[in-house]
Amino acid sequence: MTRNSGLAALATLLAACLMTACANDPNAHADAMAQPVGLQRDQVQAGAFMLTTYSRITRPDQALTVYIEGDGLAWRNRNQPSDDPTPRRALGLSLAVADTAPNVVYLARPCQFTPMSANPRCAVTYWTDKRYAEEVVASMSIAVTHYLHRLPGQRVNLVGYSGGGALAVLIAARRDDVASLRTVAGNLDHVAVNRLHQVSPMPDSLNAIDVARRVAAVPQLHVSGGADKVVPTSVTRSFVAAVGACAQLRVVDGMDHESDWAGKWPEMLSIKLPCSW
Repeated sequence: MTRNSGLAALATLLAACLMTACANDPNAHADAMAQPVGLQRDQVQAGAFMLTTYSRITRPDQALTVYIEGDGLAWRNRNQPSDDPTPRRALGLSLAVADTAPNVVYLARPCQFTPMSANPRCAVTYWTDKRYAEEVVASMSIAVTHYLHRLPGQRVNLVGYSGGGALAVLIAARRDDVASLRTVAGNLDHVAVNRLHQVSPMPDSLNAIDVARRVAAVPQLHVSGGADKVVPTSVTRSFVAAVGACAQLRVVDGMDHESDWAGKWPEMLSIKLPCSW
């Protein structure tokens, strides 16, 4: 399937989906996004959590690119957490859909898209104050290893949207097989972001900026929306400065936290990363 025909099929299926139950069913919406580009749904037991994934692996001689979803529907309002963090618009998945590379994996976050009955460890705390806890990072890293086993000798490119950006950094900091790191609207310093919005801190969550020097040799691109008021560019700029020469900041004017980042993604993927060979 060519890129143009795949995108046309995706547009047709999404249009049909939005006129039916997909509009209110995030699982059906995610399937409608993923299937036209060959991303197959699966569940992977990864440490403490059963994770929902979508994958397309067709070239064992090439690297793997892993996309990590954002925080999803963590809160219904400022004071009431959601009872299900599954994103209504899976923007991390939309980035994976826009990537035409042969080996692409999307990782939903713990408790997203997966029935709670299959996830006995799921609790509200894992999409509120412990969303970047040690056991969450460990689980996501186990899932990366699971898919890399299908590509012996290959390395992994990590991509994270919003809170998935924090996890991409935290995962990269504990692995030696990361070829590149990219984030989009990444929450790369949750202490600063929570202070900015005057919400409760997350002492049980690891913070990406604290491991910036541990990923200093990894080629990186961190994309920020010029109109993003959720994770402003100042947060991304501070993280890039903490990493040093191998990290690049790209600010996209007019884009906010939940803009159509997938429409910009092929262009972002074509940017040459610093420190890359």
